[in-house]
Amino acid sequence: MSDERKPMAKTTGMTGTTGNIEPSHIAGHPVLDFVNTVAWRTDDSRRVERVPNAAAWTRWAAAAGLGATPLPDEASLHSLREALTAALDALVDGTVPPAHAWDALRQAALAAREDAALPRSFPLRPVPATIAGKLALLAEELLGDASALPRVRRCAGPGCGWFFLDRSRNGARRWCSSGDCGNRDRARRHYARTRQGT
Repeated sequence: MSDERKPMAKTTGMTGTTGNIEPSHIAGHPVLDFVNTVAWRTDDSRRVERVPNAAAWTRWAAAAGLGATPLPDEASLHSLREALTAALDALVDGTVPPAHAWDALRQAALAAREDAALPRSFPLRPVPATIAGKLALLAEELLGDASALPRVRRCAGPGCGWFFLDRSRNGARRWCSSGDCGNRDRARRHYARTRQGT
């Protein structure tokens, strides 16, 4: 495999590709950070799973502000992530979400509420028991927020596919990170200009 084809670690918000996730996430919402736990999502030759096991998911959840949770069911997390990815791609592309993804999100939200604790206090708020449950209810909240939905963006970097909330004043943010995919784009454009001048 040539160097160009080897999986490259996205450096933003992590110290390596082994699941050692740093607390500072860049997407602006835990659900988007969750979907972004796959690096180079739209490039199969570089695709990397950033959270490789249950213990790493527990560390990731703590860094994402989801609190202490028992070791998660990885299959549930992967299923939820796949459904959310399809729904968010549809949102950004302005298309109808796939029926199977929408049904999976519905089932995840129902399961989260069914398994949640309900403390006798106000405001009335269910407390999900698992990482997947917490993320499912946060996803329901995000996807139901009419003010947030227009700000959900997908990185313009080739092969990246990461999502983020664009909170820039003019709504023109293009990259998951200016120092990551933004730098790559600037390098590509500089190289193209240099080639044209030869």
